Amino acid sequence: MKRIFVTIPVKEHHRTLLQNAAPGCEFIYAGEDGISPEDVADADIIVGKVPIPMLKQCKHLEFLQLNSAGASEFTAEGVLPEGTALACATGAYGLAISEYLLGALLAMMKKLHLYHDNQVRREWKSEGSVRAIYGSKFLIVGAGDIGSEFARRVKALGGYTAGIRRTVSGCPDCFDEMHTMDKLDALLPGADVVSLSLPATPETYRVIDSRRLSLMKKGAYLLNVGRGTAIDTDALCRAMEEGRLAGAALDVTDPEPLPKDHPLWRAPNVYITPHVSGAYYLSETLDRVVAIAAQNISRFLSGEPLLSAVDFSTGYRAKAEQI
Repeated sequence: MKRIFVTIPVKEHHRTLLQNAAPGCEFIYAGEDGISPEDVADADIIVGKVPIPMLKQCKHLEFLQLNSAGASEFTAEGVLPEGTALACATGAYGLAISEYLLGALLAMMKKLHLYHDNQVRREWKSEGSVRAIYGSKFLIVGAGDIGSEFARRVKALGGYTAGIRRTVSGCPDCFDEMHTMDKLDALLPGADVVSLSLPATPETYRVIDSRRLSLMKKGAYLLNVGRGTAIDTDALCRAMEEGRLAGAALDVTDPEPLPKDHPLWRAPNVYITPHVSGAYYLSETLDRVVAIAAQNISRFLSGEPLLSAVDFSTGYRAKAEQI
């Protein structure tokens, strides 16, 4: 009998779904006191995340189903017992995060942050011209689930979408064109909006640095919902203080949490949220994570290929065309 340890905050209907996927297995759920090292050590299957040091105590872990789309911290050598299968939750977060991107962008384009400040000061005044998604050119760096969902919404509002992914084997309908990362420098100057939804890998570290910020169109918008390390924070602060960009919306920062005295807090026209675009703030996201986990538990127990299996050599999903 397999022991399945679940760390995500499931409700009763989620438990039913998971248990129906693995009849005869023993399920243990993390309680309010947190994750027990004993439960981690005895698990055959884990659903969710556990502190990495605890994984070294695992006696017979066979499969780790993450509740996140990113998996890089679990792919390093020696983190998981040899032979452990690993899958991420790609597909669960596209709805919530793409709507966050859309909301943050529209708020900046329509200068709602300025009008909110005026409201606090009780000032009735115009802030001048605004921008539209219609007719704007979008460069979506990281064209997986999140990037594709954002592209669908942008296209529905009349935007032009160019995507960047690790490999190209076609162009989905939500994109007008698709490229690989080697075309980033050439595409940045023409983009009105640049969005990043990238995992943390050596290749994505500070992919937007001082040089690439200088390549961006003056008055463009920069959005980041992947990992804060994709942007050189100091370079972004300088770009915003110089007025090079019209706005930046950051749900992730480097460092994170952002220290209270960090200059990014004071940089003009920057939206900062504390890594909340995903998580479970939208209930549908948790439903999707559990549905993926249930399918993968069933697949693992029956020897079928896993959904969103992770390639340990890259930190991405095993299918290179789906980043």
